Amino acid sequence: MLNTERLKATFSKYVSIDSPSLRERKKAGILAEELKSLGAEEVSFDKANESFGGETGNIYAIFPGSLPGSILLSSHLDTVQPGIGKEAVFHDDGKITSKGDTVLGADDNAGIAEILELLRILKEDKIPHKTIEVLFPFAEESYGQGSASFDYSKLKSKEAYVLDLEGSIGTAALAAPTLISFKAEISGRSAHAGFAPEKGINALQAAGRAIAKIRQGRIDKETTANIGIAHGGKGMNIVPDFVSIQGEARSLSHKKALSVIEKIKRTFTKETQKIGAKVNFTSQIQIHAYKIEEKSPSGQKFSAACKKIGLEPNLTKTFGGSDFNNFALHGIEGLVLACGMYKCHTTEEYSFVSDLETSVELILELVK
Repeated sequence: MLNTERLKATFSKYVSIDSPSLRERKKAGILAEELKSLGAEEVSFDKANESFGGETGNIYAIFPGSLPGSILLSSHLDTVQPGIGKEAVFHDDGKITSKGDTVLGADDNAGIAEILELLRILKEDKIPHKTIEVLFPFAEESYGQGSASFDYSKLKSKEAYVLDLEGSIGTAALAAPTLISFKAEISGRSAHAGFAPEKGINALQAAGRAIAKIRQGRIDKETTANIGIAHGGKGMNIVPDFVSIQGEARSLSHKKALSVIEKIKRTFTKETQKIGAKVNFTSQIQIHAYKIEEKSPSGQKFSAACKKIGLEPNLTKTFGGSDFNNFALHGIEGLVLACGMYKCHTTEEYSFVSDLETSVELILELVK
């Protein structure tokens, strides 16, 4: 049966291990030993990290079951910054926070702790279950680098549940966006701003003209765009000869995301040419959109599992990416589940002990 104190201790233990993206070796080593102690038939690391300069590869483990079918459970190893020296503070009302100077790291240590507690319950209580495959990817916060590089031929499962969503337990994401990042590097010509401004070509002016014509924010109900970084120039009395602009577009429609990026590119090209500047525009698809139907096998199983433990299922969409974006590209069906994280990526991040408990109960129903 579920052991709340053990669950709290596991969560606290993994929160306290520093694990920024690509620096997850210590956590991965401890986690691998725990998986072995819980009876995994196989625990292995791949070498996908070598392409990114990371300390550890993706962790894969398999726990054979007596029931037909196979299911994949996943949570990522890394946490965002500020995340060095994290500590879980348990409050009398059941709320869990950091000390206030770091993120809590419930994203995604909540998922890790819940999967480990599930495996302990199954072992101790000898509960019949499907074969369970577990994947803990590295560097999810860096656009899913770990899961993007995993060898999916290892997997038996075509059904997956990723514990990595903000919100109350019973919430699950059926869809997530394509995210495309871009950089526009604009080159002009420098000149003295007082003596000979007419000899210069102001790269910043070209960028400003383009930015003013680019639609940002929420473009429609499934599409957003943002310019988030701009830097350049050498001095207030120098016509700037270079400026770099960076941003992104997201859409639940892959086609729309591509269209927005193409419009942004055309705008930068047109506006820079007007004043004689040049632009080098590059873009990269970081994650690819997916959509799972509510009546899909995983959607129906999730809804049934929620109702069995007294939860009202909330199948929704998210504008954030996860490792499931990469799973979906390899023909895997499933959902991203809320697992007890709120205000993620901020020092105000928090969780609840009750959420950790309920999430374990939910995934227990799914594997049974």
